[in-house]
Amino acid sequence: MEQSYHYKLIARAIALIDAPGGTGRSLDDLAAELGMSAAHFQRVFSAWAGVSPKRYQQYLTLGHARHLLGARFSTFESAMQLGLSGQARLHDLFLRWEAMTPGDYAKRGAGLDIRYGWFDSPFGPALGMATDRGLCGLAFAEAENDPAILADMTRRWPKASYICDPGGAAPHVEAAFTHKGAAQLHMMGTPFQIKVWEALLQVPSGHVTSYGEVAKTVCSDRAARAVGTAVGRNPLGFVIPCHRVLQGSGALGGYHWGLARKRAMLGWETARRDAVAQA
Repeated sequence: MEQSYHYKLIARAIALIDAPGGTGRSLDDLAAELGMSAAHFQRVFSAWAGVSPKRYQQYLTLGHARHLLGARFSTFESAMQLGLSGQARLHDLFLRWEAMTPGDYAKRGAGLDIRYGWFDSPFGPALGMATDRGLCGLAFAEAENDPAILADMTRRWPKASYICDPGGAAPHVEAAFTHKGAAQLHMMGTPFQIKVWEALLQVPSGHVTSYGEVAKTVCSDRAARAVGTAVGRNPLGFVIPCHRVLQGSGALGGYHWGLARKRAMLGWETARRDAVAQA
């Protein structure tokens, strides 16, 4: 559970940095507050983020989302060009997906076997779920085996058969996080939801877009509320990157698995993109 341990420290660091005067805290001060030596804190941060704590701290500030919106806002006309540059998308180009048909969705999972298990991830304990066609669910929790998270996911497809089989789900989860082979996704939602989720897959890693931009692309720029609902129903956290969608003002908006985790994901991706670009 090394990755989840790192993420818990990141989440605690976010809370400290958000506190009054937190953005000016030194490495030694933050390490002491977390009950760690400065050297250990530096190693943990660097292993998780790919950059030093001092460098990463800028990605955790409340203004980072606004910076991304101004500097790395992706319209969907330019998203693919960015993605194919070889530097911007990181994990995204390793994805392949198949959408559930409207008829299958209407069956609410009847006839489907969904295998699931809990896994370590860079963003805390993750519940991974897969059909024989690919990863269909990825949710995050504060602690492993959280029954509320399992209930939230299983009620989406209530007539499916759920089998606790971490070994069966593991290859799909591993591919999504490690890029060892193409991650196959089985997107299970309404036609409108799937249309929104497919649009999100065009936003490069380290970049963001807005609810209005997604709405303009999939239907109408007046349908941002409907798009927001579809984004919130995304069952594949991080892999379908709903965390890259911000409000037009630069505010984070909502996130089903917590705003601290959304900010951590944005910072994690930006740090890695910057590190690759400067290599």
